[in-house]
Amino acid sequence: MTTGAAELRRLGSRVGRTIRSLNLGPAVAVGVPSLTIASLVVWVLQDGLGVFNPSVVYLVAVVVTALVTGTAGAILAAIASFLLYDFFFINPRFTLTVAEPGEWLGVIVLLFVGVVVGQLAALQRARRELAVAREREARAQFLLSRALATRASTHDVLPEILGILSTESRMVRLWLALGADDATERVAADTREGEPRPQPGVWLVLRRAPGETPADWVRVHQPGPRRGTPLSAGSAPANDLYRIRITADERSYGSIWALRPRGSLRPDRTEVRLLSAAADLVGVALDHDRLAAENQAAEIARASDALKSALLQSVSHDLRTPLATIRAAAGSLRPGSGLSDEDQRESAAAIDREVEYLNRLVTNLLDLSRIEAGALRAERDVFELDDLLGPAIERLRSRLGDRPLEVRLDAPPVLVDPIFLDEAVANVLDNAVKYTPAGTRLRISAMARDPHRVLLTIEDAGPGVPPETLDRLFEKFYRVPGRERTSRTGTGIGLAVVRGLMETMGAQVTARRSDLGGLAIDVDLPQASRAPTATEGATTPAPA
Repeated sequence: MTTGAAELRRLGSRVGRTIRSLNLGPAVAVGVPSLTIASLVVWVLQDGLGVFNPSVVYLVAVVVTALVTGTAGAILAAIASFLLYDFFFINPRFTLTVAEPGEWLGVIVLLFVGVVVGQLAALQRARRELAVAREREARAQFLLSRALATRASTHDVLPEILGILSTESRMVRLWLALGADDATERVAADTREGEPRPQPGVWLVLRRAPGETPADWVRVHQPGPRRGTPLSAGSAPANDLYRIRITADERSYGSIWALRPRGSLRPDRTEVRLLSAAADLVGVALDHDRLAAENQAAEIARASDALKSALLQSVSHDLRTPLATIRAAAGSLRPGSGLSDEDQRESAAAIDREVEYLNRLVTNLLDLSRIEAGALRAERDVFELDDLLGPAIERLRSRLGDRPLEVRLDAPPVLVDPIFLDEAVANVLDNAVKYTPAGTRLRISAMARDPHRVLLTIEDAGPGVPPETLDRLFEKFYRVPGRERTSRTGTGIGLAVVRGLMETMGAQVTARRSDLGGLAIDVDLPQASRAPTATEGATTPAPA
């Protein structure tokens, strides 16, 4: 007896769970009013108006119930219609007995037609719901794809990804953790940022199989709280925790975590597809970022090697030439060389010139490295160009040889760094000496371009450069193809240093064909019509 009672209880429990899984609440809420109204209409038609067998009215209630609640509601409404019509309107009334055999045919047909019509209506409803679900799924996947396709950074769009998943799923909370394994995962985005994550009741992981095999949820042992995904202890589990791993190219990048109220149904196929698609898209984006970072690192390494090679090739000759000159001149100064005092003075002057050239070469290299590192800073102040460049030009005249230099510096005061401007003018003049023949006319002039700018121009009457190469003159290591060199080959960094120095102190430098027939370098300087403020005189950061 005890065993039989236990079996009955288990059977009743299974039946109860089955009934609860059917979710009959909506069917009852819609079916009862529909069937009540249908019964009243049948009573009016049959008993009041004498209409014969108005049972078809119940089909309307069946269709309404099917459209709202689906197949289960349609079948229940059809059976209820059959019973109601038999009980209230077939003689003998108020019993389920049918006195006339012909009446049996009517009620059976009513039941059959009701079930069929209900099934068709429910099928139509199911198709409509499926179409709506597919449309929402497609829209959600489009939003996910667009967010990742237009991203500036994958990490920046993770909150948007979770927002889309939260809207399109029945999850009460989602967060995304990144890391190569469970120990290194760290939360990168959360739909409830700052709130503690509650202790889950059940922990499930989505297991995905290759091909068309549907994914399924696997319950796993619940671990304790981990660093990066803390879970508050002491609270009663009210949610189940779902995990979807983020992988790409056989690499693990993290997981999408989701909380769902305990006792609710597990995510349906649409939700599973959406969560899986989100994990796959994020995984592909993170993998793309990894590959891009690796390619960038490789490109930086390649460019660094190329830069070193170009630097060595460019500097090697300019180092050998002055060193050879210094060695020869120094050898001539040895005791017993037999040189006259005049020859010894010329040898000493040659050593001084070559040492000065080497010093300028090293200065340019150091300045170029500081410019590229963004470490160069300008200390600007107000200067008259005549007072600032006059001594510098006199110091540089010895480099010009027999090249005549015309100076016109009648311009308003400028706001510049004196060291930077001095070095820039020296580099431009040195460039002119390298690429113009002896006796070439040079000119330095300045004029006010507008109330805020002063144009400083350094030009020559030499052969100039082809127009198509003007924009490239300020590139590192660039040399004009076929250009004749007079004394020593250039490193190709002098004008690059000029541009970096000028841009650091807020000026702009350009190249054009000179009115003298050769090359003109224009430096657009800020005009200082008043005393500089504390801000203007402060350190100005160099551009990155």
